[in-house]
Amino acid sequence: MTADAYQTTFAVPPTHPALPGHFPGHPLVPGVVMLEQVAMALRAWRDERLARVAEAKFVAPLLPGESAALTLSEAGDRVRFEIRRDGELLARGAVEGARA
Repeated sequence: MTADAYQTTFAVPPTHPALPGHFPGHPLVPGVVMLEQVAMALRAWRDERLARVAEAKFVAPLLPGESAALTLSEAGDRVRFEIRRDGELLARGAVEGARA
């Protein structure tokens, strides 16, 4: 990736503590857990903390243990994000960072 973009992959393990309540018997990775991955990637890429989620759209579910690709890219004073599984868009949006 170039300096104006960052990419990483992640998988949320089936033992994650947020999964039993979301949804019992048929767990899905909650959007807030995916946003946590965005926050960690922002910290790794630009050493910034996630200050604000400007927009977020979740369009398809991520199941526990599935691998997802997360891409961050510069967008003016915001950072755009996309989360994909095998090319399928799962989530997209924009966040604002602040120096840690």
